[in-house]
Amino acid sequence: MAVPKKKTTSAKRDKRRANWKLSSPNMTECSQCGEMKLSHRICKNCGYYNRKAVISKDI
Repeated sequence: MAVPKKKTTSAKRDKRRANWKLSSPNMTECSQCGEMKLSHRICKNCGYYNRKAVISKDI
């Protein structure tokens, strides 16, 4: 079984662990109503996706 020959320094260890970051979700503008929405999702405001009515929002 492999055993490390030297102790890993805290700086080296912390640099390796520093790459765990959250990224913000990709938001795009709805082509129908102009509201900001998540990419590749139905618009919650108007119910359109890819310029087609998917959900009717009759009130």
